[in-house]
Amino acid sequence: MTQRTWFLLLLGIFLVWAVALGIAPLYRADWMLENVLTVAALILLLSTRKSLPLSRLSYTLIFSFLCLHEVGSHYTYAEVPYDRWWRAAFGYSLNEALEFERNHFDRLVHFLHGLLLAYPLRELFIRVAWVKGFWSYFLPLDVTMSTAMLYELVEWLAAEAFGGELGMAYLGTQGDVWDAHKDMLLASVGALLAMGITAGLNLWLQREKDE
Repeated sequence: MTQRTWFLLLLGIFLVWAVALGIAPLYRADWMLENVLTVAALILLLSTRKSLPLSRLSYTLIFSFLCLHEVGSHYTYAEVPYDRWWRAAFGYSLNEALEFERNHFDRLVHFLHGLLLAYPLRELFIRVAWVKGFWSYFLPLDVTMSTAMLYELVEWLAAEAFGGELGMAYLGTQGDVWDAHKDMLLASVGALLAMGITAGLNLWLQREKDE
């Protein structure tokens, strides 16, 4: 399957997924606010598909992240019923087993922000700026940390601007005063793990090639 066909396949699946989850979201106003960045990301990917096409792996990682984001925007991140799904599938509460006191779906997606998007960022740096070696691993981590911080600022500004239930639903702190700090940490850990795995695989593949 060609890269173009793979891109169009993923795009088609995502659009169906997004439309299905957009039919009756829990809070329409929050769903619209959450999807502003999604629309911007799709426009960027479509506009650069020919001039700067990414690998199938990178598109798959981005697709996976956006699909999870659509789940969060459908329910709001604080109310995704993953614990109910887990109980239905396995017969016990995941939250109780892990002693969670809050809904942690947002924490998962912040971690996956780093884990899933650091590799596409590295690919961009290599192709656009021709970075190599250490910098090809450090710069994606740096950008992930920066964008995680910027997103927390966007959340805060949106909460201030809209206020009320919409602002709180978008912010999603669930009463945790350190929510923003933990989210940024998880995104950074995800990116660090992704770059560590990438570096390890590259070293192993190079060693296999040399032997």
